[in-house]
Amino acid sequence: MSNTHRAILRAMLLTSVLCLIFGSSKAQVIQEVQNSFNLYKQSSLQEKIFVHTDKNVYLPGEIVWFKIYCVDGNDHKPLNLSKVAYIELLDNSQSAIIQAKILLKNGMGDGSLYVPVTVTNGNYKLRAYTNWMKNFSPDFYFEKAITLVNPLRSPDIGARTAAAPSYDIQFFPEGGNLVSGIAGKVAVKAVGADGKGVDIKGAIFDNHNDTVARFSTLKFGMGSFSFTPAANNFYKASIRIGNNSPIIKDLPEVSSQGYVMTVTDDGSAQLNISVKTNSGDGSVYLFAHTRQLVKAAESALVNNGTAIFKINKNELGEGISHLTVFNNNKQPVCERLYFKRPVQKLFIEASADDKQYGTRKKVSVSVSAKDAAGQALNPNLSLSVYRVDSLQGVDNDDIFSYLWLNSELKGNVESAGYYLKNANAETDEALDNLMLTQGWRRFQWNQVLNNRRPEFAFLPEYRGHLVTAKIINTESNTPAKGIVTYMGIPGRRVQLYASSSDSLGHLLYNTKDFYGPNEIIVQTNPLVDSSYRIDVASPFSEQYSKTVLPKFYVNNTMLSSLKAHSIGIQALNIYSGSSIKRFFDPVVDSSAFFGKPYKRYKLDDFVRFTTMEEDLREYVSEDNIVQSHGHFHIKVLNDRGFLDGDPLVLVDGIPVFNIDKIIGIDPLKVRTLDVVRERYFYGPASAEGIFSFVTYKGDLGGVDLDPHAVVIDYEGLQIHREFYSPVYDTRDQAISRIPDFRNLLYWSPQVDALGKDAASFYTSDQPGKYVGVLQGITDSGKAGSQYFSFDVK
Repeated sequence: MSNTHRAILRAMLLTSVLCLIFGSSKAQVIQEVQNSFNLYKQSSLQEKIFVHTDKNVYLPGEIVWFKIYCVDGNDHKPLNLSKVAYIELLDNSQSAIIQAKILLKNGMGDGSLYVPVTVTNGNYKLRAYTNWMKNFSPDFYFEKAITLVNPLRSPDIGARTAAAPSYDIQFFPEGGNLVSGIAGKVAVKAVGADGKGVDIKGAIFDNHNDTVARFSTLKFGMGSFSFTPAANNFYKASIRIGNNSPIIKDLPEVSSQGYVMTVTDDGSAQLNISVKTNSGDGSVYLFAHTRQLVKAAESALVNNGTAIFKINKNELGEGISHLTVFNNNKQPVCERLYFKRPVQKLFIEASADDKQYGTRKKVSVSVSAKDAAGQALNPNLSLSVYRVDSLQGVDNDDIFSYLWLNSELKGNVESAGYYLKNANAETDEALDNLMLTQGWRRFQWNQVLNNRRPEFAFLPEYRGHLVTAKIINTESNTPAKGIVTYMGIPGRRVQLYASSSDSLGHLLYNTKDFYGPNEIIVQTNPLVDSSYRIDVASPFSEQYSKTVLPKFYVNNTMLSSLKAHSIGIQALNIYSGSSIKRFFDPVVDSSAFFGKPYKRYKLDDFVRFTTMEEDLREYVSEDNIVQSHGHFHIKVLNDRGFLDGDPLVLVDGIPVFNIDKIIGIDPLKVRTLDVVRERYFYGPASAEGIFSFVTYKGDLGGVDLDPHAVVIDYEGLQIHREFYSPVYDTRDQAISRIPDFRNLLYWSPQVDALGKDAASFYTSDQPGKYVGVLQGITDSGKAGSQYFSFDVK
């Protein structure tokens, strides 16, 4: 073999070894990123919430009816994790005017909010979230604008010109960076004071005042342009909005070195992604995931400052995909979003049985649902039917657009349905502009890549509402560890929960079937632990998105509608006040936490003595009442003898540790006594038996609480209100002189798609156009909505 052949062979062998080593290194980086991401995903389940409200404009005295859909963020299937949702109505100062806790079952819940008469005019933010969602950014809570108009307060009429217009204008380089010498695309977003996009035109100038690019927005205040920034240059934009004076805005700073990514969708099956850099050759890595499901992980060599990736779009999931570029050090250097239109999989058909009705006439609604193949489906649906006029328009929020777009993006997405219902070149470009204006996303890559499991401060409420508190040592003013505490809800139904504090003093009470407005009493055993203070925390989130709602103005065209709405609400509250205040009793387990007692004593079955001591001595065979050092004690007796120490003694579910107070109760106030004669363990607490007294009034029978006990008003889960809809079946009902000026004819959080007569109701005395809105989702995550309308003459 010649020397030349040997040299060629050695070169080929060296090249093969280098390729093997280098290829192995690239595969290792990709695998490490993917493993880290999967580890993060396993501990970071994402919930999404959509709220269907009956409408979006309300007056004082009206009721906001709503249905909550809680789904898995990955596949949009209803999620049976959280059992409680929190819903609030916030003003622009982030102060809550209404709050409620709503029971969720299999990802569904519904309720109502009564609008107080003290409310001021304005746009408010309705938001909803779960306890688990509080671990993540409030930008991903459900939010919706709600308008409240109070006719008793003077509105701002036509005052829009009182203040100079203000605009929020931002620039977003594709991938995140402007890099000197590398051409890139820049998106622009302009939003007015009303929160809606503003059409703008402008030009980009360098520091020599030379024009390097021009731009204009396409839709909803968003557009894009391309240019190549030069080194040692800074850039400004001169922007015109209508005939107003130019606005000058700085563009993001230009980096001397870095990476620029460009995503090109030419309509073919391939998505082309180029990465350009002036930081030297090497390898870069592309990682794509759709709703935390890995879809692509590839590497490419940088050749002459450019690396090219091609991804089959069929590999990407529907909706928003995150495209992230990493350098050789596993550092994320570019990121942007790409949207793949989802295929509509739930088709809802709905219609009234006529196009026009008289007043007080019956309306029957037909509802059916099918999938893309025409197979019948029975999704979980909610239905609202209301009158539209100059004050109340058609509420265009829909669950399909929300789950695929709004829930994945920060801030308000104006007219999300536009992007999904219209597939053409203009909407494709507008959709790409929307993706470009989002920046970096919902998690920090450094946390993911360092394999650090996220630390979650809030647990999912998978059994019931969690009441949280903190216990402080009042002598040292530090959190107290390992202190057993008790939380009770006074009443004839025994509701007691125990918790031991952790190293930070945190307490957690996992309640069950806790409904309605109540008092809660939280305490330690004062005979053992008396130097502690317990602070009960609010369960509502103290994090807020930066979304600012526009100021609300009443124009002259709204005044007649406002008057009609006001009269209608007053008539409803005056003539049907009792009907709109009906509530369903919740179905709860009435047994105490200790289950069936060994024996129940009904004191009415006995001739009562004048003191509780005599009753306990004479009638209760499982105790022995003794006195020691001037204080009473109860010794519980079972087949093995007496238990050590006093039992856990409850009065209407509240622990009373001083037996002298029990002896002082008037026996005529006590209805029953339940006795557990065995040692009992309840969470971190243990007891030498249980004596549970229940009074006739559920008011503790006059027992004075320990002064260290914390007593606060606390609202449990909301009790369901019954929707009122009058019936005019008979002639006497139809000619009744009781006025009926309802604008909301029908609301139901549960409608079956069974064809004809899925829902029925009667029109009111209000003529006009009425709109029906259906929202729903199937168990497999197919979401959809439908509208229908009719007239009342």
